[in-house]
Amino acid sequence: MKERPQIRDEIGQAAEWAAQLLAAGEVVGYPTETVWGLAVRPDAVARLYALKGRESGKPVQVSCVDTEVARTLTRGGPAFEALSAFWPGPLTLVLPARAACPPDLAPGGWVGLRVPDHPVAQALLRACGGTLATTSLNPSGQPAAQTLAEAQAYGLAPLLPDGGVPARGLASTVVRIGGAGREIEVLREGALPSQVLRERLRAHQARGGRP
Repeated sequence: MKERPQIRDEIGQAAEWAAQLLAAGEVVGYPTETVWGLAVRPDAVARLYALKGRESGKPVQVSCVDTEVARTLTRGGPAFEALSAFWPGPLTLVLPARAACPPDLAPGGWVGLRVPDHPVAQALLRACGGTLATTSLNPSGQPAAQTLAEAQAYGLAPLLPDGGVPARGLASTVVRIGGAGREIEVLREGALPSQVLRERLRAHQARGGRP
């Protein structure tokens, strides 16, 4: 979806404003194509836990601006190569983390990665260097905000505008890749049907891993 020049300017300005808050260790709320999210810099994950009342050590997601950035945080494998074709989009891949991945982002050595498909989320990630620690916008135990009004009602953090692109209200599908990087385990059904993922993986394997 192409935005009018004025909207692009507004999104860019909002992203720069949010990047300044994040650089100061603050949390910001932002829209994605699934539900609203909360974001912090990767070195400020503790602030995210405190704000949400979240159990310490419970994994957070790493949102990445593109697949190449996500690839720097994981050892990848055949299933990663097959399923990352759905990025940007409503898919979170949980994979073994590279040693360079900050430990706070990879409890137990696993990291959850996503590339969001929303102009505001993308602008925010570009303004912040390509990665942010993220989670759904809600106090722990409450439903994720699906609209700007719901995000405002929670009052957890300053919010970016949605740029005229509302969230669709269905969380991302979460799968863990194991079995030497060739198998998947569905951890949460979401906006992208897991059957579609399995079909893509089978087709990729039948082609010998070729695109």
